Amino acid sequence: MKFSSQEEYGIRCLMQVGLGGPDGSITIPEISRKEGLTEPYVAKLLMLLRKGGFINSTRGQAGGYTLARNADEIIVGDVLAELGGRLYSDTFCDKHVGQHETCHHAGGCSIKSLWGRVQDAVDSVVDHITLADIIREERASELIQLQPAPSRKTVTR
Repeated sequence: MKFSSQEEYGIRCLMQVGLGGPDGSITIPEISRKEGLTEPYVAKLLMLLRKGGFINSTRGQAGGYTLARNADEIIVGDVLAELGGRLYSDTFCDKHVGQHETCHHAGGCSIKSLWGRVQDAVDSVVDHITLADIIREERASELIQLQPAPSRKTVTR
């Protein structure tokens, strides 16, 4: 099971928008530099996030991107669904019928039940994490990295 690069980088770009710049907004070149992504790819991801209602854009010299609502109101599961969909959807089996017209496991399929349980487990995590949670963790990790190393005292005998 894998999440796509679009979902990974989309969440990272959204986090950068949530962290904002000095004036509260951030530009495509700034996100591109911070995340090591090309500007066209960042622009594509931000377009998806804007269409999904997670961010706003402002044009012009002082333009950039800001969150469309508070970070604690943005659910990671909703963002992932907008960026790439669910790992397992109700139409999954319709797309995996092999050479048959319909799946020969169509009635009471144990495999369908397995994928449904996997999706439920993923949902139980991503539907309870907000962008604010991610930003808090990012800021905490930055603080840890900025802390000076403890001084070592040598003991002489």
